[in-house]
Amino acid sequence: MVSHREFVLPLPHGKTLALSSPLPVMGALGIAPNSLSTVPAAKAFAAVVEQGQSLLADGATILNIGGDLDRPGVAPPAWDDDLSNVASVVGALSAAVVAPICIETASARIAAAAIEHGASIINDAWGFQRDQEMARVAAATGTLVILSHNRANIDPDLDIIADIIAFLSRSIELALTAGVEQRRLIVDPAIGSGKTAAQDLESVRRLDELNILGCPILLGEPSTGTLETVLGRTTPAERAAAALATATAGVMNGAAMLRVHDVAAHVQALQVLHVILSESRSEQYPETTRAQ
Repeated sequence: MVSHREFVLPLPHGKTLALSSPLPVMGALGIAPNSLSTVPAAKAFAAVVEQGQSLLADGATILNIGGDLDRPGVAPPAWDDDLSNVASVVGALSAAVVAPICIETASARIAAAAIEHGASIINDAWGFQRDQEMARVAAATGTLVILSHNRANIDPDLDIIADIIAFLSRSIELALTAGVEQRRLIVDPAIGSGKTAAQDLESVRRLDELNILGCPILLGEPSTGTLETVLGRTTPAERAAAALATATAGVMNGAAMLRVHDVAAHVQALQVLHVILSESRSEQYPETTRAQ
């Protein structure tokens, strides 16, 4: 298991984030932005808040809004044209929870609106390399930044780790030049984005090589396509088990944070992993007397 530095970072809106062990888990809110206009606003926002509170009750440390935005082949969400949607969703969630909220987007306009209404973390799916204003928004607001690797075209012959390091090195340079503090940067190899299934698995296997970037590493979940490449046709339960296996391998190889959908299962797995790998087992998990 690769060790990583532990610290508590102050965030906007009075939030904080502790990178420690067991690792923080980012719960992915399953929001389809285009669906926000198909039901009454009050009902839609109440559902978002309920889902967020459920993820926190399961042990999530951070709530992530906007998964799969700005990915190749994914249609732009409704809030690309209507910032009131993202403002209302983030605002409703921020008023109801104390955990940090992360907005996943490559648009500076969306990021700025989300931060104004309560988000404290930006997850840029293109690592500041699509919208040059993103770095300036992050620097001006003091948010935590997740810089994600991405590719417009898949190249199966690529050394994917070398490509990730080169891409994220450029992203870090853009962030630092704009005035974002180094301590506010997290990197994400973004398995499932611009990669083959083999490259996704290689990214997890060689995750520790990303430590050369000098930033904590976030690991998300493998895509259904990647899991089915390994397992063949799968059921939801089989994919959930495979996602746990991937997360465990990622933590052993240096991940400092996870982004997942099944929060409860991952939190429990991390607790067990923490006890197993603890230097002093007696302090973490005292022996109990067996029933006679």
